[in-house]
Amino acid sequence: MKLRIALLMLLCGTGGRAFAMPQPPPIAPVVKVAMFTDDERNAIVTYWNTPGRLRNEPPVDVAKSGLYQVRLTPDGSRWFLKYQIAIGAAKAPPTQDPTSAASGTTLTKSWRKWVDARLAADRWLAQADADRANAALGLTIAPNSKPQSPAPGLIPADLLIACGSPPPFANSVAPLQATVTFDDNDAYIYLDNVKLWSPSYAYYRFPQGTNNEGVMLKDIPDAELEALFTAAGFSDAERHIVKAVSKLEGGFDAINTYDTGFVSIGFIQFITAEDGRGSLLEVLQREKAETPDDYARDFHRYGIDVTADGTYDIIDPMTGAELTGTDAVMKTIADRRLTAVWQKAGLHSTPFRVAQIKVAKSHYWPADDPITLTVEGQVLTGKVSDVVTSEAGLTTLFDRKVNRGSVAPFPDVLAKVMAQHRLKTLAEARKYEREIIAGCRYRTDFLADKSLTQPR
Repeated sequence: MKLRIALLMLLCGTGGRAFAMPQPPPIAPVVKVAMFTDDERNAIVTYWNTPGRLRNEPPVDVAKSGLYQVRLTPDGSRWFLKYQIAIGAAKAPPTQDPTSAASGTTLTKSWRKWVDARLAADRWLAQADADRANAALGLTIAPNSKPQSPAPGLIPADLLIACGSPPPFANSVAPLQATVTFDDNDAYIYLDNVKLWSPSYAYYRFPQGTNNEGVMLKDIPDAELEALFTAAGFSDAERHIVKAVSKLEGGFDAINTYDTGFVSIGFIQFITAEDGRGSLLEVLQREKAETPDDYARDFHRYGIDVTADGTYDIIDPMTGAELTGTDAVMKTIADRRLTAVWQKAGLHSTPFRVAQIKVAKSHYWPADDPITLTVEGQVLTGKVSDVVTSEAGLTTLFDRKVNRGSVAPFPDVLAKVMAQHRLKTLAEARKYEREIIAGCRYRTDFLADKSLTQPR
């Protein structure tokens, strides 16, 4: 025992003194650089709280649809994403609903039968709740005439293992309409609790969010579009390609704040992402750097900015607090006044539109993307434009990059076609561009679009 004590005293310090562990150097506190002065914050709060600037009221279809209506639940949407992954449809375009398709294995068909029955039962119950709530308010809405959907019974054990026990897929909500009016009488109207195109949409997250498709590029006069794309340095062919994909996205003033993009803006749906550092912030940075006076007019004076490191930064219209990153993103989702700033800029600001076009090309243009593939043991390298030269082909890959982040599965499809036709070089593969692009089709068939040049 004495020996053990002596050893401990030796290890802890001469003469039994307490051993002082080395301390790490102090971490310097992160100093946040304010993007707005106190005077600016006061002016912003005063502006946004002027009477009539924001008006909330029931939606205009109350007499027809009732104050209470049925909507998909965010938790139900999250479960549908798990389900979509489990049935092998993780890469399905967001414009398609693979959970309602009739095809599938025997396993997934049995799952689908149970899920469809559960969805129908939940929506019937939610409609019954909405009918009772509307009746209590004296709203004479035609009651649900459908017979009650039977409960689906026990969830299949393998579906439970794969996706977990599902929450309610539908509930009764009271949508609210907000109108934001600027000092030039420019007004924007938004609805929360968005009514989705699919009752099993897998990407719905924020009931307080909203959407507006804006003015589609196809509806903008050609002369106006040509001037914008020319200012952004685009050729005629590049303009055709971007315009074709934008038909699936929206206009320069398109808004979406209800799904997994968090705040999505513009004709390619640039996003903040959750942390406020997504592609949308690059659009802000570009306009701020190239046309600072226009940027101050479009965004800063209303309480929206981007920090030096590319993070979203806003002024809370109610409190004047400066919020950055995730806090700024969530406030924009919840507050229609900030949403309207984005739409106003997309509708009226040429510099903001040009910035969108430039960032779209820098991010998503597929022609120069490097490719590597192996054909009959030989490794080939090159770029997309070594094989794909038509507008229809580039549009197909541009669409994939916009929605999936890459041109995949282009290299795999290319390798397969080259092997089938015993091709040795990428130059030879160019003759089979139509076949290759057909294997890369995503949201729509651009090979059938007569407004685009086609593969030979």
